[in-house]
Amino acid sequence: MDEKVVMLLRRSDVLEVGMVLDASFIKAWSIRHLWDSRRGFSDPDARVGRHGRGYDLGYKLHVLVDHRRILPLASVLAPANENEKRHSPSLVERAREVLRRAGARLRCLAVDSQYGSGRMKELVDEAVIPFMGNPRRGEAVLRVDRRFRTHGPEEEGVEYHIRPAVEAAYAFLKTQYSMAVNKVRRLGRVAVYALYSVLCHVLTREAAENSGRPDKAVVDVEGLQKNPKKGFFSH
Repeated sequence: MDEKVVMLLRRSDVLEVGMVLDASFIKAWSIRHLWDSRRGFSDPDARVGRHGRGYDLGYKLHVLVDHRRILPLASVLAPANENEKRHSPSLVERAREVLRRAGARLRCLAVDSQYGSGRMKELVDEAVIPFMGNPRRGEAVLRVDRRFRTHGPEEEGVEYHIRPAVEAAYAFLKTQYSMAVNKVRRLGRVAVYALYSVLCHVLTREAAENSGRPDKAVVDVEGLQKNPKKGFFSH
């Protein structure tokens, strides 16, 4: 899959990339264990983690995407109870290696506050991470409210608004490539299932490029930002 991504970036003559990182929940095909409700019964690798406003049994797929081309650069599947900070550094390093091979550089990285850490800020100079908690008086930091409205430095707010790109990528994976319909058990098999969905997304982009219609594989992210009710797909 990395070879395909590198090839597609080279075709587009990409010089710099704005990346977005987020995770999406994949429900386990199992019930909770009778004596330990934190893990699965028929799927012992599944764990209980946050899903929306509640908790559920399953896994989380973490994906880094190129926001302009909605192209997955790196991904990993993990049990739902594992903290996002645990996987973000390795994902950023893998995505940077893909960009290096494609002759591009990382322009900025936009993530939600749960990915914020000192190590992340050391890895990426232009990391756009909303501040969690109450800032000190006079401190200019980026904050995001419940309606995803940004407050603080204007430049960081503009960069943070590339975030819908990763939501669009997950919409493709769930609605077009069956990522939301998991019927396998154990971490390794669920990972293969999820990564096949990611690969299908990459191959669709390649097919659109080969047919001379790259617009067919691109989500109208700018239109989505202006009109959220419009939907994810521009065609």
